[in-house]
Amino acid sequence: MADFEILDHGRIRELRFNRPESRNSLTFEMYQALQRLCDEIDPDTHCALVLTSEGEKAFASGTDISNFKTFSSPQDAIEYEAMIGSVIDSVASCAVPVIASLHGVVAGGGAAIAAASDIRIATPTAKFGMPIARTLGNCLSIANLKRLTEMFGESRVRYLMLTAQFIECDVLIQSGFVSEVVEDASACDDRARTLALGMADLAPRTLQATRIGLARLNEASLPDDRDLIESCYMSEDFQEGVSAFFEKRRAVWRGV
Repeated sequence: MADFEILDHGRIRELRFNRPESRNSLTFEMYQALQRLCDEIDPDTHCALVLTSEGEKAFASGTDISNFKTFSSPQDAIEYEAMIGSVIDSVASCAVPVIASLHGVVAGGGAAIAAASDIRIATPTAKFGMPIARTLGNCLSIANLKRLTEMFGESRVRYLMLTAQFIECDVLIQSGFVSEVVEDASACDDRARTLALGMADLAPRTLQATRIGLARLNEASLPDDRDLIESCYMSEDFQEGVSAFFEKRRAVWRGV
């Protein structure tokens, strides 16, 4: 089975993550496929993009950690974060609305993709997190911190990041992050497609103006974060986090 599928349902395009055995961890190829789809989709042909995933356990659990085994220089870290940032920007600026169907774990890069989508539908099992202080010892870019803060508020983002805990579905609903809850993964995917189909009957200029207007409300220059990225990704702790993941043990953090 391919790691992802691109499907067409009339005027809907769908990208489906297909790595349930690894909780749909994201390869660089999967990120690139998502970016190409967002950058190239034609609003005259398609009215919406739907993001789905195989299995009940995870929408996407983050970047496949095997990608980090070869990191050896500060430039590796900077280029990785720039790549992720470019993908997330493409999702946020897609020419058509993006609807994400979330079931199970929504973490790391998967959480960033979900946060950049326009609408999120979820199952009761959905839980959102960035547990990198427990798993890898890397950091989020300031752009992604800003996006999360706009959605959840600074206090909740501090809790999310500093405790490495997940936000459960009930809180996701209360915060407005999730718009609807559907009983299981299959029904959740179907509901996302139904919402997308409904957009074909709506005024496209209204949808476009709304999305662009909301994006402009959030525009602000971002401070430089290169030093923060380098300090985490080049640390001995980050190497320890990667090793601990593959050795199936708990990482021992030393702060170096």
